[in-house]
Amino acid sequence: MIEIEKLCCAYEDELVLKDVDLILPENEFTVLAGPNGAGKSTLIYALLGFLKPRKGKVRIFGRPLYSYKRIELARLIAFVPQESIFQFDYPVRDIVLMGRYPYLGLTQNWMAEDYEAVDKVLQQLSLQDLAHRFYSQLSGGEKQRVLIARALAQDTHYIFLDETLSQLDINHQIDIMILLRKILAENKKGILLISHNLNLSANFADRMVFLSRGRILGSGTPEDMMKPELLKELFGIELLTMLNPLSGKPNILYPGMK
Repeated sequence: MIEIEKLCCAYEDELVLKDVDLILPENEFTVLAGPNGAGKSTLIYALLGFLKPRKGKVRIFGRPLYSYKRIELARLIAFVPQESIFQFDYPVRDIVLMGRYPYLGLTQNWMAEDYEAVDKVLQQLSLQDLAHRFYSQLSGGEKQRVLIARALAQDTHYIFLDETLSQLDINHQIDIMILLRKILAENKKGILLISHNLNLSANFADRMVFLSRGRILGSGTPEDMMKPELLKELFGIELLTMLNPLSGKPNILYPGMK
């Protein structure tokens, strides 16, 4: 379990996160949503240890975040950025193998179990046919699947994803959300996804967390959070919702011209 208590973070003199209280259990799919500049990515960077808080506490499995060495944190939390740029072009299998770096021994050589872990992930995510393709040759959706595969090969308790859906077509967005649900069911990991697609989030997530101006506006099930009054407070506009007949979850009705 990750426990966040009164967390405050800043860039120079600008306070970005303000007294954030949040618990991230294992085996739960959480979506972090909010307007641009709300502090969503900042929160993830703080939880990864990349940004030192001004005040507050972060505990991972009961231990303070900063009591962990980097290699220990890399065995607990995997991170999927919005986009990865590699200095060289690598085959898919080699990129997934990078997820095994936290387990390299003193010899700094890959072991049989590393290759076995990679092959297992490639099979689980149906990437076997792409294993020897170069990353530059993949579509946007395929690239995201490969980055998620790398995180899965890292064999952590949590996977954090920063706007993984933002540059994908709707079919690939749905594919990624289905994939994340599959990972949750089969691997029992805690998943934290930053997303602007509230309807997809409501359809697939266990919990939604709304962040506004550096503060937690609310946290709860999609049924708890996808309410017009909360959405207005979050985005400043009137938004109606109704139950999606396919998922049974509340979805936003977007206005149009009459």
